[in-house]
Amino acid sequence: MTNHEFYMELALKNAKAMKGQTDPNPLVGAVIVNDNRVVGIGAHLKAGEPHAEIHAIRMAGEAAKGGTIYVTLEPCSHYGRTGPCAVAIVEAGIERVVIATLDPNPVVSGNGVNILKDAGIEVTIGVHQEESQRMNEVFNKFIVEKKPFVTLKSGITLDGKIATYASNSKWITSEESRNDVHHLRNENMAILVGVNTVIKDNPELTARIPNGRNPIRVILDSTLKIPLESKVITDNLAETWIFTSRNYDQEKEKTLKSLGIKVFATNGLEKVDPEEVVQILGENLVSSVLIEGGGSINAAFLEKKCIDKVILYFAPKLIGGKDAPTFLEGAGIEKMADAVDLIETSIIKIGKDFKFIGYPSYSKEGIL
Repeated sequence: MTNHEFYMELALKNAKAMKGQTDPNPLVGAVIVNDNRVVGIGAHLKAGEPHAEIHAIRMAGEAAKGGTIYVTLEPCSHYGRTGPCAVAIVEAGIERVVIATLDPNPVVSGNGVNILKDAGIEVTIGVHQEESQRMNEVFNKFIVEKKPFVTLKSGITLDGKIATYASNSKWITSEESRNDVHHLRNENMAILVGVNTVIKDNPELTARIPNGRNPIRVILDSTLKIPLESKVITDNLAETWIFTSRNYDQEKEKTLKSLGIKVFATNGLEKVDPEEVVQILGENLVSSVLIEGGGSINAAFLEKKCIDKVILYFAPKLIGGKDAPTFLEGAGIEKMADAVDLIETSIIKIGKDFKFIGYPSYSKEGIL
């Protein structure tokens, strides 16, 4: 491992520790080294607060002069709620900047590097680039497309079931897997389910971890049949947004709004269009969504190619039964050649279960 790789790994580690705190801003870490000694370290903590480079420069003080700063994302070049980091690096007297990856926004990508180079600073780009890009997969999509990064999550048996034929589902996965899901909820700005899940399970849809944040609870309900006594309506633990179709109960809408619930009427005649949901969430600055729906909701988003990432918790159990619900239903495909491929896959063991991660590839013609 080179010195560049070592210090960039330290910067990445600090950035990752802030996951779930910075959105819609990216995760960024910075480390300043002078005379082979770490003199400053920082991470972006929250949108609107100083960036990682500023924290590191403040910690280093005069020791930053003549040093090298390692930063996981190209230093910003614009004036927003904070000043441009590239200018702060120049003013601190830093002589070398090592960057993992450029800013993904094509409007500003490279501008920070240009400021540094114009000031005579040596710039190196590409150290741990892929790791940095994957770490900021949410930001990278949101900043370019203005749409949230959508993760489909499900806990299933080895034969793909999410419940028995009698709708019993507690518990398919282990306690360790369920705890991991709460961390996923904490990392995402919103969690999405269908109204049938609310009616059947009456869930809280919160992140039950110390100092965690609860995501916005997004419910798809085409007619506003959600019970008013549901926890997501009454508990005040998090915001609840309901997406409905044009065929909704207008009196129920008034009642829901009086209870502090946001209601979005979409253009669908009888169903809520996943693409419209994603578009509206992006317009409301929601950069990440975790779908924990049933088979119909999951299939609807996959059929519209709205899923960016799939996380499945496989429990080593078999249920069987043709009427037992699966995590992916809908119409399905006719030909195996049209199946959605999952790429960049990985599997890790959690308790008795196996956590699978993959990214859908929609490149084939005629997919779904």
